[in-house]
Amino acid sequence: MARIEMTRPTVRALTVVCACFGMAMAAYAADPVHPVKISRAQVAGKIFEDHKPVVKTEDGNTTHDVEVFLSKDRQFDAGMYRSGKVRAEIKAPYGVNEYMHFLEGGVTLTSSDGTVTEVRAGDSVVIPEDWTGVWDTEGYTKIYVIYSPGGPITE
Repeated sequence: MARIEMTRPTVRALTVVCACFGMAMAAYAADPVHPVKISRAQVAGKIFEDHKPVVKTEDGNTTHDVEVFLSKDRQFDAGMYRSGKVRAEIKAPYGVNEYMHFLEGGVTLTSSDGTVTEVRAGDSVVIPEDWTGVWDTEGYTKIYVIYSPGGPITE
């Protein structure tokens, strides 16, 4: 059997080829990427049955959160959320940019300067990351999309 002498450049080239082949095989074996859909039935509330929501109870209020998408960098998030009665004073900036479309109920948002924004079922609202004020609701269900320019979304 012939002996093959490998020079350093040859070893480096083979290492690069093997690494590229490994990445190609990993990409081939990875899960395919598809759009995420929320069906009409899910929008009507079935999503809380179809998926296991994160349920939290704080100060007598129970919330249900079904996250349908979280980007790999954890800075973009989307899902549906249901909450009961809440009054919260947001003293520190909100921290994320959030688009919300209200399906049921609504919220009264009183900005720190006194401006009042009423949001009801069928309305959409965007809360900028720097917003402060009072969040007041008797309860609601919403579709949300969150972007966190400051880094990964926690929790």
